[in-house]
Amino acid sequence: MADTQQVDAKADRRAERRVARLARSIDSFSKAHGGAEAQVAYLGERGARIVLVGEDGGWGDLVARSYDTALKAVEKSGITVHEDFDGEFAAKVTTGPYEWSRMAGIQVGGPSNT
Repeated sequence: MADTQQVDAKADRRAERRVARLARSIDSFSKAHGGAEAQVAYLGERGARIVLVGEDGGWGDLVARSYDTALKAVEKSGITVHEDFDGEFAAKVTTGPYEWSRMAGIQVGGPSNT
């Protein structure tokens, strides 16, 4: 029984380090963009995606091994978490010519997506 508890303790410490590392990345993004908000999306077996949107319109994302880890990291960073990437939240994202050409790809003369 003691061996099982020791393994669980190691796994718990490892999970806490992952949460702390993600929270530091979120904090760094937030400081660089004058604050930030997030939305966590479940990716299935691959984990969860944390979409970050800065106050200046900049955006980025991180991937966590599990939805629970992603939520804990966002909560630890202390930023606002949205349930959905809805219109009001999405409207805060600023995109430039690069993003538009990549999203539209060959249809508008931009680089292909392959």
